[in-house]
Order: sequence, then structure tokens, then C-alpha cells
Amino acid sequence: MLVGSVVIDCNDFEAMWRFWGAALGYEVHGELEQDWVILADPGARGVRVSIQQVPEPRVGKNRLHLDLYTGDQAAEIERLIGLGARRHEPQPEPVEDFVVLEDPEGNLFCVVDTSGDPGGDPGAA
Repeated sequence: MLVGSVVIDCNDFEAMWRFWGAALGYEVHGELEQDWVILADPGARGVRVSIQQVPEPRVGKNRLHLDLYTGDQAAEIERLIGLGARRHEPQPEPVEDFVVLEDPEGNLFCVVDTSGDPGGDPGAA
């Protein structure tokens, strides 16, 4: 068994699929429906991310979040903010290797610095 897709529920479908597609560099896989899309890594390395429109708003903190790995954390944070992400407060201690951001609907995700990982990370940009 394997994880085929991580599904993100949302209210503003177009804003969310465009944000996550650009944030991850993913492309629409199959058909773009009115309230559902599968985004896939064009290199077929990463897990798919599906965006699904739902009628109810998100309540409270999301129970699952993505950790995005990168070798250039500062540049990726600025790029993601340019796409519509926001910094989440409070931020972790300065000794931590991650920064918490919010997507356009307030879902939390982390940008993890892998530049100091001696083994490297195959998923790092």
C-alpha cells in the first residue's frame, strides 16, 4: 500500500489549487473539475496533492500538515509568500529548522531547511 494523494479541503477552490500547484511546481493530472483536481509532480517523484471544494469552513487547527523540504529556505519562504502564503505566529525558536506558514485559507504547513542535512534529502529543491 502507498499514499496516492493527500487531499486538502477548501472553500475557494480556484485560489487553492492555483496556490498549491505553483507552490509545489505540480501540474493538473487528468481533468480539472468544478470542485476537484489532482495535482501531480511532473517528475513523478512526489506524492500527489488533491484539492477538493467543500461547503463548510475550516474550524480550528488543521490536524494534518505538509512539511516542504528545501535547501534554500529563505528563498522558498519569500516565493511562497509571493504566491499568497502568510507567516504563522508564533514562530518556532530560532534553533529550529522549520518555519510555519499558512496557505490562502489558513491551513498550516512547514518549510523545512534541509541545507544542514549531512545525508541530503532527495526531495529538497
